[in-house]
Amino acid sequence: MSAVLSQLQAAPKDQVILYQPFLPAGNKRETLPFALTLYRRGNLEGERYVDGGEGIPFVATWNVSNLPADLSRCQMQFEGNPDLTYDMVLVNFEFVGFLVDLLIHYKRSQKVDFPQDFYRRLLNIADDKDKKPTATTPPA
Repeated sequence: MSAVLSQLQAAPKDQVILYQPFLPAGNKRETLPFALTLYRRGNLEGERYVDGGEGIPFVATWNVSNLPADLSRCQMQFEGNPDLTYDMVLVNFEFVGFLVDLLIHYKRSQKVDFPQDFYRRLLNIADDKDKKPTATTPPA
């Protein structure tokens, strides 16, 4: 799969313009045309690296749509095991943003892996800042 990533062609400008408002200027916007080409493929194979261990192979698939505000359903299967299949629905521009981060990480490390925030969403793990406060009973 790494050969596929290193040979990605830039998406047409009319597609890139639709997604630019959703990304900050700089490195992410420069990577956007290539992330859109990857998005149009609808699938990706890579390896998840946890705590410096060996890579856990995964296959990610998603539906492709034209508009940034459309919803994408993304499914990931780890180690070819149906019991290790996860899916989530998110807005296209957000998913494309994760692909941008994946490509930036790939350029640095030569590893095909999604960013940590992607896995938090996929596994529905909230950060402390995302947790809603719960009501507590005051001490007596």
